[in-house]
Amino acid sequence: MSDTRDYSRLIDEQTWAFIRKTAESYPEDTVAGSIADQRRVYDAMCKVFYQGRPKGVAVRDVSADGVPVRIYSAGDPGCTVMYFHGGGFVVGGLDSHDDVCAEICAMTGYRVVAVDYRLSPEHLHPAAFDDSWTATQWAAREFGVDLVLSGDSAGGNLAAAVAHHARGRLKGIVGQVLIYPALGGDRSAPSYRENADAPMLTLQEVLFYMGVRLPEGQAEPTDDPTYAPLQDSDFSDLPPTVIVTADCDPLRDDAPAYAARLRAAGVPVHWINEAGLVHGYLRGRSISARIRESFERIEVAIEALGQGLWPYD
Repeated sequence: MSDTRDYSRLIDEQTWAFIRKTAESYPEDTVAGSIADQRRVYDAMCKVFYQGRPKGVAVRDVSADGVPVRIYSAGDPGCTVMYFHGGGFVVGGLDSHDDVCAEICAMTGYRVVAVDYRLSPEHLHPAAFDDSWTATQWAAREFGVDLVLSGDSAGGNLAAAVAHHARGRLKGIVGQVLIYPALGGDRSAPSYRENADAPMLTLQEVLFYMGVRLPEGQAEPTDDPTYAPLQDSDFSDLPPTVIVTADCDPLRDDAPAYAARLRAAGVPVHWINEAGLVHGYLRGRSISARIRESFERIEVAIEALGQGLWPYD
């Protein structure tokens, strides 16, 4: 049973405008439809919010050892950002987050590599992780510069999973910026109760999106950090980490749980919890000042970590 939160008070009018606009093209019951319908509706909704690419950003689609990726560049970047898109491991792709990646490239000057990992349920776990890891290894070889890992929602899960797996296997990962990530936290934590019926993402949807990665009837693993990074037993030697969450999001409390494990292992970590924001808010940055300011904080974090800076002490 969910605790009651007064979203009419917590969420400002601009953010409500974003929520209403989302609902016009992505109704609340979309998750109950077929996978094909979910993808069709999601793609159409992303087109509604698409803002185009800033001038000066060059884009090319290539294969990263068999994984489709889209590379954004502006000038001569000294760092590469690996970006893993959100979408519950079920929807999304290179087009769904195209403008977000292009804006990160333009604002930071870094190369951005967006990863088109395989989706569930056609490709079950660990397919999405395997593709993310393959693409990251490819980028490290191809560009020979430092890497910052980033992603939103399911993509935040994949970015963190790659960071954990990379230890002892791949050098040059200098940071991770996780945006309202699904890290496999304790579902009895307050945010899962308080925000069980939150706008944009409910607890039932969280359970669907995590479960759709597994064969039907299979229980979730309990010791697989490539599935849920919080299941790792060792949090040492991870890169400096910035986690940005929405306060009105059932996934919110995955972040402080993950931050506590990193801090205990001596890893620099900073958690930003955005008051009044909801899951999936990045698309609303042209509508809401709160969202726009949060996106700027995300870009600052990526740029700082790429330069080896830690502006949070």
